[in-house]
Parts: sequence; structure tokens; C-alpha cells
Amino acid sequence: MTMKKFDLAKNKGLKLTNALKQSHSERFGKSAEDAAPDRREQRKLDQAKGLVPFACKLNGELVARLQERAAGHPAGINGLLDELLRSALSA
Repeated sequence: MTMKKFDLAKNKGLKLTNALKQSHSERFGKSAEDAAPDRREQRKLDQAKGLVPFACKLNGELVARLQERAAGHPAGINGLLDELLRSALSA
């Protein structure tokens, strides 16, 4: 059975789309090796460091103040909270 011109073009488009999905080209100026780890890999890295997720509800004003201070902190919000909690618990 011969294929129609439309079917040939459709198959060619599908092949091209699949090839683009499978390619490991540089996206947005970063290569595939330099990309940040996905959530599963990040969770494994955090577990290896002994980190545990901890969620709580805080007042909006307090969160805004924490975010302001975290902007200048080298380790970000996680490092700032770690530092603040350690100093408060040791006192």
C-alpha cells in the first residue's frame, strides 16, 4: 500500500519532533551537564547531607523580613533559617 503525500509529511514531522525531544543540545545558554538536578536527584543529595524537609506556617510580615535578610545571605533562605534557629536554640 502506498502512502499519501499527507501521510509522508506527517511521518516526517513526527520524526523531526522526536529527534528534537531526544537531542541534548544547549538550551537557554546551559548545556545538559550544567543543568540543575531534578527534584528526585536533589532530594537524594539533600538526604546525603542529612537535610530533612520542614514545613510550617508563618506570619506574612515575618516571611517578608526573612526574605529580605535571605537576599544578602550567602546560603539563601535555608542557610539563614539554619543560622537563626541554631542561635535561638543554643541560647
